[in-house]
Amino acid sequence: MLATDRPAGTVSRPARARLTLVRSALITAAFIAPAVVVRSAGLHLDPVAALLTYGAAVVAASFLLAWAAEAAQIDVSGGLAIAVLALVAVLPEYAVDLYYAYVSGHNPDYTQYAAANMTGSNRLLMGLGWPVVVLVSIIVARKAGSRGSAPKSAAVALEPANRVELGFLLVAGVVAFVMPATGQIHLALGLVLLAWFGFYLYKIGHGDVEEPELIGTAAALGELPDRVRRIAVVGLFLASGAVIVLCAKPFADNLVAAGTELGIDRFLLVQWLAPLASEAPEFIIAVIFASRGKGTAAIATLISSKVNQWTLLIGSLPVAHILGGGGPSLVLDSRQVEEVLLTATQTLMGVALILGLRFHRASACALLALFVVQFPIISTPGRLVLCGVYTAVAIVGLIVNRRHLVSTVQAPFVGRAIRHSGHPHPAEDGHGL
Repeated sequence: MLATDRPAGTVSRPARARLTLVRSALITAAFIAPAVVVRSAGLHLDPVAALLTYGAAVVAASFLLAWAAEAAQIDVSGGLAIAVLALVAVLPEYAVDLYYAYVSGHNPDYTQYAAANMTGSNRLLMGLGWPVVVLVSIIVARKAGSRGSAPKSAAVALEPANRVELGFLLVAGVVAFVMPATGQIHLALGLVLLAWFGFYLYKIGHGDVEEPELIGTAAALGELPDRVRRIAVVGLFLASGAVIVLCAKPFADNLVAAGTELGIDRFLLVQWLAPLASEAPEFIIAVIFASRGKGTAAIATLISSKVNQWTLLIGSLPVAHILGGGGPSLVLDSRQVEEVLLTATQTLMGVALILGLRFHRASACALLALFVVQFPIISTPGRLVLCGVYTAVAIVGLIVNRRHLVSTVQAPFVGRAIRHSGHPHPAEDGHGL
């Protein structure tokens, strides 16, 4: 049959890819353009209007960066390239927090915002991202099982190679208890966590290679000819990076100002709104993977993101603080110590529950329930009780999975990680993000 004999109404893969790219470009440009115009022209908006304008641009730029990072896996090889890609991919999540840490070097009031953003992004990822992806995966598996195409399941099984990420996260999670114990984020701790992150990149860079699975816009980029794809990916990295650098400061400043104008606790606004904006693309992509029956890949991606946050992000804060004119540590007040302790105990609980490489529905529901219940808790005794609950569940998880504890601690040193590289499998369809 000739190519022109395709059934009426069908569209070729290249044509679908072009349509996806054009649509994505137009949508993101519509959200980015107002912020670029306002910033470049030096216009001053009302804090709430400015927050919405710059926040929309940061979210759109985060999508651009996510698509570019996914598509770049096709051409990336070698540990150095992977390290650069990993550092660039986390720019939206860290730009605002590092700005707060930098300003805290000459304005101590901003220390609370650096701590708020760090704890919020970490708790949001583990308390909302992890369980939602697992629950969506289980629902999809059950629906498939009811049609007879797959067995029903009440858990998401992780790959043996995922124990490497769990090991890195477990060690970093235990070390991070130094922060609430000492009441500060010291440069020495930061350097230890940055070194641990560097070792993590080394393990990933020398791990087993698997073909990446791309969806939506990233898949459309992946179908471009090699030269065109590489130019497009580099262009997206540069464009998204420029937008994030341009908008990070006004977004962060107006986040604080908007809290004052709206009568909302500025600490809580910085803690939850900024991370939600920067991590939206990652959450959405993970949920899409889970909805397509790829729950293991989705949760593995979020586990890797948690490793990045609990090492690279925390380790970078005292460095930014020093560059801003501060001393060798960010000193935490009592509220910040409580928030960091809450985040550390949540991290320990999350890892303890999945040491057996099975993420059960009950574990996901427990993480989600404890994440939701924290919002009406506004007192120190209440937060400490919640820390105790996280710790108690973590201890139970460690006891139940005790036979996996040693192998998990050893995994970063002796295990084989997985990195994605090379041309991906053809996408099943042209739809998606």
